[in-house]
Amino acid sequence: MNNLDYMNGNGGYYSASAVGAELSMASYISKVMRRVFGKMFLGVLLTAFVALGIASSPNLLDMIFANNFMFFGLIIAQFGLVIWLSAGINKMSSSTASLLFYLYSAVTGVTLTPILFAYTGAAIIKTFFITAGTFGAMALYGYTTKKDLTKMGSILFMALIGLIVVSLVNLFLASDMLSWIVSGVGVLIFVGLTAWDTQKIKQMAYQTDEQNVGKLAAIGALSLYLDFINLFLYLLRFFGSRD
Repeated sequence: MNNLDYMNGNGGYYSASAVGAELSMASYISKVMRRVFGKMFLGVLLTAFVALGIASSPNLLDMIFANNFMFFGLIIAQFGLVIWLSAGINKMSSSTASLLFYLYSAVTGVTLTPILFAYTGAAIIKTFFITAGTFGAMALYGYTTKKDLTKMGSILFMALIGLIVVSLVNLFLASDMLSWIVSGVGVLIFVGLTAWDTQKIKQMAYQTDEQNVGKLAAIGALSLYLDFINLFLYLLRFFGSRD
């Protein structure tokens, strides 16, 4: 008799069928996570290409940024797309969810275009790779750790709300010192959120059938995309050299 068939859990052995099921599930989870990260990566690329395209077009720059109504309309559209995708994910098709995610990525590219003029190209590229390395390390940690990050995620989410409030207050105070503090705290928050979101998406994948993987990929990609973009923007304050 094969040792794998000897006992099922009571003596430290698993049945061959249980091992096969576990390997099959691990393969499925890996497949889902690759789809999530692949979509998130495409979203980041789309953001970069849109920003570069607009930055190289004087006509588009004038049309968007010389018109406050247009620019702030895009900011509102960003929030609207996030709320629409997050709140309506269960009622929409996978293709619609993906379309909204890519639309959000494109709009974000428009609103981030000014940083291409505020910082040197070398600084932006350097910060991008630093962000990618940090993000990758924390995502790997979130994917592989056995530690439950739920409590940490709840604390980070509350800290994020506080950070947003302080950032809004600093719009009126215009304190450079407070701005540096906000940037430092922002980096820490989004480093942690990257690990938490990755673990959360992995846990959701266990409960998601193949029919709904497309929806999970879209909403998961959005969460990780937001972590990446915000981490990049906060790190840019430290590593970016202004033109």
